[in-house]
This record gives sequence, structure tokens and C-alpha cells, in this order.
Amino acid sequence: MSAEEELLQLRPRDVEIAAAKDTKSTAADESTIAPKPKEQWGNEIEFLFSCISLSVGLGNIWRFPYIAFQNGGGAFVIPYLIVLLIIGRPVYYLEIILGQFSGRGCIKAFNMTPIMKGVAAGQVLATGASITYYSSIMALTLRFLIASFSKVLPWSYCREEWGDTCIDSKKNKTDVVTNDTNIKTTSAEFYFTKVILREKDSIDDGIGYPSWYLALTLAVSWIIITSILIKGIKSSGKASYVLAIFPYVVLFILLIRSLTLPGAFDGVLYFLKPQWDKLLDPQVWYAAITQVFFSLAICFGNIIMYASYNRFRHNIKRDCTIVTTLDTFTSLLSGIIIFGILGNLAHESNTTDIQNVVKSNTGLAFISYPDAIAKFEFLPQVFSVLFFLMLFVLGIGSNVGMASCVMTVLKDKFTNTKNWIIAVSIAIVCYGIGLIYITPGGQYLLNFMDFFGASFIALVLAIFELIAVGWIYGVKNLCRDIYFMLGIKTSIYYRVCWGIITPAFMAAVLAYTLVNYTPLQYNGYTYQNGLYVFGWCLSAFGIGQLLFWGVGAIWSCPGGTISERIRKSFKPKANWGPLDPVTLKEYQMFKTEDRSNELFKKTGFWYKMYDNIFG
Repeated sequence: MSAEEELLQLRPRDVEIAAAKDTKSTAADESTIAPKPKEQWGNEIEFLFSCISLSVGLGNIWRFPYIAFQNGGGAFVIPYLIVLLIIGRPVYYLEIILGQFSGRGCIKAFNMTPIMKGVAAGQVLATGASITYYSSIMALTLRFLIASFSKVLPWSYCREEWGDTCIDSKKNKTDVVTNDTNIKTTSAEFYFTKVILREKDSIDDGIGYPSWYLALTLAVSWIIITSILIKGIKSSGKASYVLAIFPYVVLFILLIRSLTLPGAFDGVLYFLKPQWDKLLDPQVWYAAITQVFFSLAICFGNIIMYASYNRFRHNIKRDCTIVTTLDTFTSLLSGIIIFGILGNLAHESNTTDIQNVVKSNTGLAFISYPDAIAKFEFLPQVFSVLFFLMLFVLGIGSNVGMASCVMTVLKDKFTNTKNWIIAVSIAIVCYGIGLIYITPGGQYLLNFMDFFGASFIALVLAIFELIAVGWIYGVKNLCRDIYFMLGIKTSIYYRVCWGIITPAFMAAVLAYTLVNYTPLQYNGYTYQNGLYVFGWCLSAFGIGQLLFWGVGAIWSCPGGTISERIRKSFKPKANWGPLDPVTLKEYQMFKTEDRSNELFKKTGFWYKMYDNIFG
């Protein structure tokens, strides 16, 4: 019988029976080393819905439309779908596996390769940066939600100071008779930029002071987030039922309305029609990859953290399929809604140039959605309340997930500190930083932080994450762990993606992006040189966690010489495996019976590489 056949016959249940003989003799020892029981989800549905509320959140409804708009609509969709297939789903499945198998947060999950713990540390920093500006989006949302209770929606009509270039958002083309061929600006866009943001033309003379109104809505947002964090994972699990389902009700209402607007199908066609020449543009691929990171919440540590609260034998492969499919559907749904509205705006402005009807920046969702709502003839205030309540709910789901990841890392470090102290500390720090995003120059800094503090760091560390798991720990060892946990063999699709396609593709896009790098801009504004220097230092600090934690891992490894310590730092720690002591013992026995690893000692370098993927 071959080694592979022996492995397939060795089921986790067999190990359990074999281990049962000496359970009594080891019970006392296990009780002394057993870690504190880890909090778990109330049931399997809570985990699934929590993943949906995290992944199907602001990344889809707020971020996806403006990233697609910036990158040419249909020119972006094809790369986005390809990236979802070769990066999104494989990495999502990988991170759920790491979390559930280890039962630990994102940093401790890298006990399998201690020298690469800096990957998780850098991802947590990127998550922290994302929280600060994601919460500012909630503040804007809450501001719009309050304004929705007005007798007349304040963004539905033009004000005198906005001039002749303004067109009422509440009016349809049939209500406006004009021969002016100049592109008009909707009252919804004026309201967002002039009233809500008070946006400046540049930040050369500073960013200004925070809006007191937005400072209050930001505070309310953090009070809600903190209250959920204090109550723990079971509280967020219960909230996930509403956080995951409610948004789709509102989205389908908006879908129907947007598609019935004049010119809507021109916008949808612009969104869905491929532009094949754009497939050679590395910037589009970079945008697609980073959007997938935000859309699925991968490569930020959140998914590993959520999965760590699962029961060990939970069917995560099913959940991965459901969440990634639903995430793709939601992104496309929000894209169709937004571009349908943009088609209507172009129709009203007597132009076919959809790309220039509004500014392609972070505020796109706060212009297009309100513009469509203003055109509702029957109770637009009701639909406005529903929409911004939905967006606020999505913000809660996204921010609770990201803040929980940071909180888990801090709890692992400060084990004796109470939950509420950590949660309140996170809220105070993030609130203080978040105030800069609600200044007149805040959107400039949001765009800046999104690139240097989050997406660029996430891309670089994602490559090292795949190297750490796929080659240092090994695809073959990972597939063995999956078999022990779930009793299923891993398909060639996942093996090849983890080991070759995913890391190689991300590395190629990163290289092309750096070679063809153009300075980051916001609405045509080029940042000052000092800000670029600060931005690259910020990215270097996040990526530099690889070096800091790598040196720390080598230093803490037992051994005489430096070379011995380095070698040991690449190997899993002695306690690597399931968190539960009984399951850990079963796993160690399972590995002992696995004779297939002996193949590595008998073959050359190229066969080892082949065996790692296909063995």
C-alpha cells in the first residue's frame, strides 16, 4: 500500500479510537495544561452571517462602485472577476482554514511558521488604519440618515449659491427643457461636497477643522461599535442576522428604481461591456486585487479571527463557497445600481460621456445613491431612511469585524485586561484619528491612507502570507491538516492556487505597478512631496513588521548557533495544531502515522516542489 493510500485510510475517527485507550491516564495531565476555553459562535449560522456582514459590507456598496468607476467600468469588471477566482476564493478558504484549525487569532495562527508572524502583525496594522476611515464613512452615513427626515430632501434641489451649473436631483429629464450641452452638476453632488464635506480645492494650506456635526455622528458610531465589542463574539453573532439580511431588501428596491430611470441602460452597458485593451494595464489589475481584499475582508486578519471561534469540525468549505459567491453577486449588484444612476445623470446632462458626469472619488456612493432616491415620486424620505440605515448597518458589520481582529490581538497580549477596557481604548484612539477625515480636507487624507496605510501593505503581505503557508509550511502539510479536520481531500484548484498561481500573479502585478508607478492623486490634486515621503514610510513600517517579528522569532528560538535558531524559526512550534489539548494529541498521533513526508528525504529539489503541490 502506498503512503498516500495509508494517509487516506487514516481518518480522524481512527485516531480518536486509538487515543481513547490512554485517555484516563492522561486526563489529569491534560487538565493542567488545558488553555482557557475559547468563546465560540452560538451556532453555525451565526458564523456564516457574521462573515457575510463582514465581507458583504462597505467594501461592496461604498468602495467597489468608485473603484470600478475610476478604472473604466467594464474595463474593471473582467479583471475583478478573474481576481476573485484565482485570488479571492483561494485566499478566503485558506484563512478560514488557518483560523478554525488553530483556534487562535491571526498572529498566533502563524505559530506554524514563527519567522513569518510579521505578516499577521502588518495586517493588523493595516486593519487598524482601515478602521479609522471606515468609521468616518459611518459618520457621513449617519449625517445623511438624519437629513433624510427633512420635509424635503436637502440634496434634491439646487441652492442659489451653487449657480447655473446645478441641476435638481429630484427632476427627471422630462422636467428639464434645455439646449445647454455643458455637463451639469447635480444638487446631490453639490450637497455632499459643499454642505456635508465643506471640501477644499487643495490641502496645501492645511486640512481645516472637523465638522462638529460629523464629530457627533462619529462619536455615536463608535459608541454603537464599542457596545457590540464589549459584549463579545456572541453578541455580534446575534446582530449578524440583521446586518446580513436587511441590506439586500434595500438594494433590490434601489435596483428596480435605478433601472427604470431614463438612460439607465446606457450606464449599465458601460459597466458590463468589456474593454479588452485595459487587460494590459497593470493599474487596473492592482485595483482589482486590492478591491477583492476589501470586498472579501481577506489579508487583514479578520477572517482568521472569525474562524477561530468555530467548532473544530465545522464545514467551512461550504461557507467559503456561499460567502464568496454572495460577495461577487453583491458587488455586481451595487455596480449595476450605481452605473444605472450614472447613465441617468449623463442622459440629463445631454452627454454620452458617462466617465465625466461625476467625480470618480470616494464620495461616489454619497452622490449617486442620493440622486436616485431624490427621484422617487412616492415618499422619497422613507426610501432615503432605509438606504442610509442600510449603509450604516453595513458599516457596523465591517467595523465590528475589523475592530474585533485588533481586539483579539490585544487580548492575547494583555490577557488580564478586561474586555471593556480594550474596546473603549480602541474606540478612543480610532475616534481621535477619525476626526481628521471629517475635516474639509478629510477626503484627501482618506484617499491617501487607503493606499499607503491599507491596500499597498495588504498586497505585499498577502504575497508573503502565501509563501509562508504554501512553501515554508507547505501546501502538502496544509492539505493533511484539512483532511484531519474535515475528512476531505483538497482539490487541485486550491493546491495550484496556493502554491503557484496566486502568489505569482500578485507578485507580477505588484512589480508592474511599482515599475509604472505614478504619484497618487485625488481629484487631479497631487500631494505635497512631504506627504509622499510620510506615506511610503507608513507602508514601510507595516511591511517592516516582517523584519521585526522575524528577528524576534530567531532570537526567541532555543539553540546554540544563529543558523540553528534560523532553521528552527521556520518550523512549526511544538504546540502548533488545534487549541483543544485532546484534539491536539489526536493530531500529533495523526502526523506520526503519516509516512508520506518521507518522500521529501528521498528525492531531489524539483520533485520536492512537485510533491508539495500534488503529493
